[in-house]
Amino acid sequence: MKGIVFTEFLELVENKFGIETVDQIINESELESNGVYTAVGTYKFTEMVSLLTNLSNLTNISPNDLLKVYALHFFDVLVQNYGSILNMYKTPLELLESIDAHIHVAVRKLYPDAELPYFEVAKTSENTLTMTYHSSRAMYAFAHGLMEKTFEHYNQKATITYELLKDDGTIVKFEIIKE
Repeated sequence: MKGIVFTEFLELVENKFGIETVDQIINESELESNGVYTAVGTYKFTEMVSLLTNLSNLTNISPNDLLKVYALHFFDVLVQNYGSILNMYKTPLELLESIDAHIHVAVRKLYPDAELPYFEVAKTSENTLTMTYHSSRAMYAFAHGLMEKTFEHYNQKATITYELLKDDGTIVKFEIIKE
């Protein structure tokens, strides 16, 4: 997992819960990196799971709720660093439709070893999109938050629902209806 995901996560934790919480979750986690991350480094996904689990235990907020909040924060980071890519799309549905065909291709150019989810996308009407998320990491709540923030970015509204197609969250079907 790319280091920017860790550095931004810890920044969010510091902003929302304080530096003491950052120190505590790092100290309570068994981290090969010792909690020292660079944005361009690559780290084991298990470290993120450990940090997230310890934050969840400390705050009594579910890991999925924390991932969703983190996604809202991370979208802003994407806008700051890669806003030109987002500006290529006129609507949120257009952007979401292009996740695998364009966005993830651009990410892989920057980070060739990035392990990204895969989306099967079907546009069922002008205002409706079905996206089936596939990832061994089961971070569908993060994807959900990014989808919500995409609509906010374009000053549009949508109803986004999801259904776990596998109980472990590795395959999730999202229904997105633009309002």
